[in-house]
Order: sequence, then C-alpha cells, then structure tokens
Amino acid sequence: MAKRRPSGDGMVRKREDGRWEGRIVVGHKENGESIFRYVSAKSQKALMKKLHQSIEEYRDVDLSEDSRMPLGDWLNRWLEEYVSPVVRESTLKGYRQYIECYIKPRLGDRPVCKVTAADVQALYREVQKNGRKTEHPEYGYALSGSTVRSLHGVLHQAMDAAVRERLTARNPTEDVTLPKKKTAAKQILNNEQLERFMEEIKKDPVWCDFFYTELTTGMRRGEICGLMWSDFDGKKGTLTVRRTLHQRKGGGVTTGETKTGKGRRTITLPPSTAQLLRERQKRSCSQWIFPNPLRPEDPVNPGRAYSRLKTLLKSAGLPGIRFHDLRHTFATHALTSGVDAKTLSGILGHTKASFTLDTYTHVTGDMHRRAAEIVGGFLDDIMVRG
Repeated sequence: MAKRRPSGDGMVRKREDGRWEGRIVVGHKENGESIFRYVSAKSQKALMKKLHQSIEEYRDVDLSEDSRMPLGDWLNRWLEEYVSPVVRESTLKGYRQYIECYIKPRLGDRPVCKVTAADVQALYREVQKNGRKTEHPEYGYALSGSTVRSLHGVLHQAMDAAVRERLTARNPTEDVTLPKKKTAAKQILNNEQLERFMEEIKKDPVWCDFFYTELTTGMRRGEICGLMWSDFDGKKGTLTVRRTLHQRKGGGVTTGETKTGKGRRTITLPPSTAQLLRERQKRSCSQWIFPNPLRPEDPVNPGRAYSRLKTLLKSAGLPGIRFHDLRHTFATHALTSGVDAKTLSGILGHTKASFTLDTYTHVTGDMHRRAAEIVGGFLDDIMVRG
C-alpha cells in the first residue's frame, strides 16, 4: 500500500513552458495513493496565492476516489440510495425530472469535486432564460423563479450528501444567488362562487358528501381519499388523518404516510359534517368513507376526484381551480371567520403556525387592518366619553 500523505501536503515546480505549477493532496484512494489538486499561474507569486487558497479550501477535507465521478452518475446514485427509500413516488418523480431535464444536460459530465458555485449560478441563469435543453429551443419552457428555487432545493440536497460522502470539499450551491420568490395569489372560491359550487354538488349524490367534507375540513386530496371508517368517531364528531393515497405510475393507488409528522392529526368536525358522515356510515358497505363508486372495496382514486371537481366547476360556470385550491378556500374562509392561525395550522396539518401565517398573508393583512379599525374605534369611543 502506498504511503499515505496528509491532506494539504503540496509541491511547487516551474514547467518547461515557463509557467508555474503546484499541487496539493486533497484526498486518498482506497489503496492509500494520494488524490491531487493542480493549480498553475504565470508567476511563482501568483501561483503561491492560488495554492494557499486551495489549501484553505481543502483544509480538513479528505476526498475519496469517487470524487472524480461525473455529477450525473452521482445524482443517479443519490436518487437510488438516499431519496428513493424515504420519499413518495410522486416526489421521486419530480426530483428525477429536475435532474434529467435541467441538471444533467448542462453539468452531468463534470466531476463532482469540480462543480463550482459559478457552474451552478450559470445553470440557474440558463434554465430561467431557456428552460430545458432540447434540439428545439422553442419547446424549452423557461423556468419561473419559484421553479428555479425548487430545482436548487434538489441540487442542494444532492451536493450536501456529496460532501458527507467525501466527494467534494463543500457544497457549491451555498454560494449562489437565487431568483426572488414570487408568491402567486391563492385561487379560492369567494362567497358567491362557494354558494354556486355548493348548489352544484347537491345535484351529484355520488360526490356531494365528498366535496362537502373537503370544504369543511381542508384536507389534502390524498388524505380525504384515504379516509376509513375506523378514522371516524361518530360520538365525538372527529376524523383522524392517518394516511394518504398516491396514484401509481401506470394506474392504481398506494397508501403512504401523511405528508408531514403534523399531518397525522385529529380534526373536530362541524356538526353538519359529523351528522352527514354518521348518516353515510349507516348505509355504507365499505371500509372506506369515500370508496370507488364502481368498486366499493377500493378507495376513490385521487385522480378521479380531481377530474370530477373540474366537471362540477365547469357545470357551475366557475373558474377551473385546482383541487388544492379547495384547501385554500377552506383556510381563507376560516381565517376571515375568526379562526386563529394556530388552531387552523393544527386543522390543516401544517408543521408550524408561522407557515400558515406566511401562506395566507393576503388574509391576515386584512385581519390586521380590521383589528386596527376595531381598536381605533374603541379608543375613539373612550375619547368621546372622556
């Protein structure tokens, strides 16, 4: 086995072409042989400056032999070993799409240890301008700032893991500037639209209970589709969210954990919803609260619920909002009706009340204004009486 040289150990020499070259040890192969980092400059002074910078950069770093693997290969390994065992199928699919469409075409061949902050910054700038790399630029679809931030989240996690695996000295994504986060206005049904939607679902005996429950609880689509009668306490009037359904690629559904730890929660139902479910339970022949209409032994498919929503909205002459916007509708009306953010956070299964406040700033701003008016009016009354 080769003698193991300490990381940071270096050498300087003048080449035949007159340039100065230096190298330092940045890691070791399995057999103990050194892995070197080379730098060069026109003068010895310039070289020593570069060399000292490299020594600082690789201080306490001992890269492995795999540090020279292409970034694309590392990303494949990261997805397989780090991501696949712990995330939902839909999340894995999203990660893979970011990697295959945007990262690999531009940085996939670059050794992991040589990916720099400048490389990453150039990647983000390019995808925000041109989108995915294709033979037909008109089909590239430039990415929005929020999508670039999501792409950054994936690459940041992958490079964090690369640091832990001794593939690179530091995470190059930490030194980049991200596009500003632009939060799109939430799409909700206002009072008039909500009334029209409620009138429309009354005409649909198969789906009426489903959408009424959704609008009075704000559950995620996979959560409401995965409800079982064992989750319902008719005496207490509560629903416990214990699981979520996901669509499988190629068809069918699979049951998984809730989105977050806080996602596992018990919701106290409005009396009308509790009574609706009690009546529904009496005539149910399935373990699922909302079974597949054609196969009661199976739960309703989340995709089917989405398509039915679109049909009902169109019939009612309403905007084609997403299913998740029913959750926003519930939350917005709850806040404006006086439900405090901490209580609402628990109902929605958010990790923190601060996230609820950040998500619904458009509502809490109005609430603050109304509070100011109430306090102002109260003080004005005191002043007048005084």
